[in-house]
Amino acid sequence: MPVRSLPPPTKRRKTTVESTSVKSLEAQLTSAVAENGSLNPLADLLMLAYASSDAREMSRAVYSVYRIFVLIISRGMLVHGGDDVAKLVRKWIWEKLDSYVELLVGLLQDEEPALRESSLEILFSLLKHLSTSLTKSSSPTQPQFHLAHFKHIVRGLLLCPPSPRSNVSSKHNSKTMLDVRENFVEVWFSVYDDIRWCFLREATTVLLKYSSTEYPHLLDNLLSIMEKLSTFPTDPSELNSWWVEELGAKPQKHKSSQGDAEGDDVAESVDENHEDDWRKFFDEDSNTKDAKKYGVKARTYTLTFHQSLYSLQAHRAVFTQTWLNFLPQLSSISTSSKRALTTRALNIMHRGVLPNLTRPVLVMDWISACVDLGETVGLLALNALFTLMQEYNLDYPSFFTRLYAFLHRDVLHLKHRARFFRLTELFLSSTHLPATLLASFVKRLSRLSLNAPPAAIIMVIPFTYNILKRHPALMVMIHNNSGTDADPFIASEPNPNSTHALDSSLWELHSHVHHYDSAVSTMARIFSEAFTKPGYSMEDFLDHTYGTLIETEVRRKIKKEPALAMELRKDLFPMADTENTDDCSTDRDAVNELWVFG
Repeated sequence: MPVRSLPPPTKRRKTTVESTSVKSLEAQLTSAVAENGSLNPLADLLMLAYASSDAREMSRAVYSVYRIFVLIISRGMLVHGGDDVAKLVRKWIWEKLDSYVELLVGLLQDEEPALRESSLEILFSLLKHLSTSLTKSSSPTQPQFHLAHFKHIVRGLLLCPPSPRSNVSSKHNSKTMLDVRENFVEVWFSVYDDIRWCFLREATTVLLKYSSTEYPHLLDNLLSIMEKLSTFPTDPSELNSWWVEELGAKPQKHKSSQGDAEGDDVAESVDENHEDDWRKFFDEDSNTKDAKKYGVKARTYTLTFHQSLYSLQAHRAVFTQTWLNFLPQLSSISTSSKRALTTRALNIMHRGVLPNLTRPVLVMDWISACVDLGETVGLLALNALFTLMQEYNLDYPSFFTRLYAFLHRDVLHLKHRARFFRLTELFLSSTHLPATLLASFVKRLSRLSLNAPPAAIIMVIPFTYNILKRHPALMVMIHNNSGTDADPFIASEPNPNSTHALDSSLWELHSHVHHYDSAVSTMARIFSEAFTKPGYSMEDFLDHTYGTLIETEVRRKIKKEPALAMELRKDLFPMADTENTDDCSTDRDAVNELWVFG
């Protein structure tokens, strides 16, 4: 609730204020701004905005206050300077503006969608007006970004204070509204380079300052925004979209002397003191061969704010710092929430995070720890590790040993088995893998298929066929008659290079020729035929379930009619006792007796 600028109201004054309409107060303030008159009605207008319970009245008051503040900002009434009286007036206006921004931030969680949308648009419109005013007042004139106002927006999106119209007792216990998040991401975050850079930088500050225990939805809110980011720049020429239009002017060339670099941009003074050191850690040598692709040629920790916005390396640096501060905090929340957020983070790690980090190996320790969680989380972590090994030269010798550990009795019964086969096929796609290693995977899957549902067996058979086709050295496993009764395969051996699987055979897959499901028995016969097929597309077999198998059988056209009895027998289930064969009474249930033991 804003503090009133007027003396304590009498009963008569209170009646007058309540009867005054929003429209008349706006007219008084418009005239006062033009004539440098008293702005005291601004407190009354804010009071009406806070006191409105009806959504339409609230919207009308909010837009009226917005128009007044746009007039105040455009006339330069918030610019530094003037005598003591002017400073007091300016301080009072800033207090009212902060109160108004607090109201708008709270309305982002309002139950009325129109209020949420209009509040977000007004907040960003004020950001543009305040930044323009700050640019005009800077000496020498340099493009500015009003970070102080933008911090309120970021905190509203991540901490989610309740709406002033709600009766919520807790301060911050909600998630970001879906429409607010989507509107922010689609209109600003994924479009404007200055908004993205400043949001990532301020989000890191929020993570360091606020605890996920006190704000349980903080990490979820941030991840919901980060996982929607799909337009991260990859070339300096892509840094060309600015919400604050003044930032579209090219920055001055970086000066080598420290004294010259310090005075280029006034906006750096708005930042926290500790935020100037993090860029040194993510910086790379400016003399490397690919230094040209990062735009501004200088170490990022020496760049001014304006120069950082035109530096691709600076954009990657703030992106890296945000993720490095976010990922470790996943271990500070409850197990169920942790696994859900970890799964979402790993889902985008290989395609949306690692390519944009300054040094992708920085997240190696966190990803390795996720492998130990097993199941879907562990498999996605292995996918991220594989990306680090394949594209960023990470040395991880125990990768296939960790992958082999995922082949347990439950893997073919999980609902995510399609993702498992899709990723495992990718991991084992190299033709340079040793035959001993691949034989262990093929043999282990064959053994697990004995207790697997038909839909899983249909995945195992073409998967095995493709590996045998790609690695002819494994063909000996199709019919390996070693002359011994015992299977040399050591199922309990955790090291895939020591299981003696290559000395064994795939008798488990051959046993499926007699499977009760016709689709499985038909697929299993491919190992008895010549390997003339180039290979199977695994995508054709990954979506099979009991439902799809039953639907296939129902729709199957019967080529040969089954044999039927010509006459209906009364004793469909004849008794074994011949004495009772003539007595066809229904006192006994033959089918039920089959399930009575003892």
